[in-house]
Amino acid sequence: MTVPPLLEVTNLSKHFPAGSGFFSPSGGRVKAVNDVSFSVDRGESLGLVGESGCGKSTLARLVVRLLRPTSGSIRFDDREIGSLGRQAMRPLRKRMQIIFQDPYASLDPRMTVGTSVTEPLLNRARRFRGERRRLAAEMLATVGLRRADLDRYPHEFSGGQRQRIGIARALCVRPELVVADEPVSALDVSIQAQILNLMKDLQQQFGLAYLFISHDIGVVTHFCDRVAVMYAGQLVEVAVANGFHDRCRHPYTRALVAAVPRPDPLVTLPPVPVEGEPPDPAALPPGCPYHPRCPHRLDICTNRRPTLIGVDGDHRVACWLNDGNGLNGGVS
Repeated sequence: MTVPPLLEVTNLSKHFPAGSGFFSPSGGRVKAVNDVSFSVDRGESLGLVGESGCGKSTLARLVVRLLRPTSGSIRFDDREIGSLGRQAMRPLRKRMQIIFQDPYASLDPRMTVGTSVTEPLLNRARRFRGERRRLAAEMLATVGLRRADLDRYPHEFSGGQRQRIGIARALCVRPELVVADEPVSALDVSIQAQILNLMKDLQQQFGLAYLFISHDIGVVTHFCDRVAVMYAGQLVEVAVANGFHDRCRHPYTRALVAAVPRPDPLVTLPPVPVEGEPPDPAALPPGCPYHPRCPHRLDICTNRRPTLIGVDGDHRVACWLNDGNGLNGGVS
């Protein structure tokens, strides 16, 4: 019997009203997430990568139901949750948690660390203060902090320590899925490595599944099992992380990979030309959203949107240049 994925997203969309005024006189719709489908297995790390403004954070909030989708399906442990109301979602909150990008803004400055870490427990059941304090101390030790930190306030900690507190808070209810929304982008590089290693250790310890969101494709391929690339609210490529830099096929993905700095000055990749700017999500072009910037665009790219098509095992690409056997049109 096939075990269903822990999280399965199908044709998910989130559109916001663009409003009216000088900058958006038409009062149209902002297509922040547009017809996205993917899955995350138990214990797996799926990395979602893309440039700023492509819809990654909106997708993160949809998955944990901080936002209600415009259309599409979100199945968690084979149960549809996309249309559930706040009360119906309560029992599921403990099974899915989110780590936010900014460790300075995600903690209430008026709460002690001990109170912040155990705050998610208040939505589950009544617990005595002593029991919450014991659990908070246990979670702080798990992420490398001390019991003495329980009564301190967020402003007394560094950025890396605050993110550890955020991780402890997310794990306090023993979730099965953790959505990490750019959890290391606000940290120094040396601290990033510490947090990533901690998250890997915690994944093994607690059997966590991660939806790991980042704009850094190097971090994603290092940390995750699979990589999903997002552009203008849509997924353009999904593949195994191992060897991703050499096997990626979409022109946008190749541009991202070519832009990653190399530690060895003797190893270089030829630059991949990218024209123009990302499209306005309130006025997406017809056809492939990347075609105005793509040096290999075909006529069909301007009027028909490609969908994700399997090209090699679990490798899927949304690109008209791909015929199922490789890239045509001179892309190599």
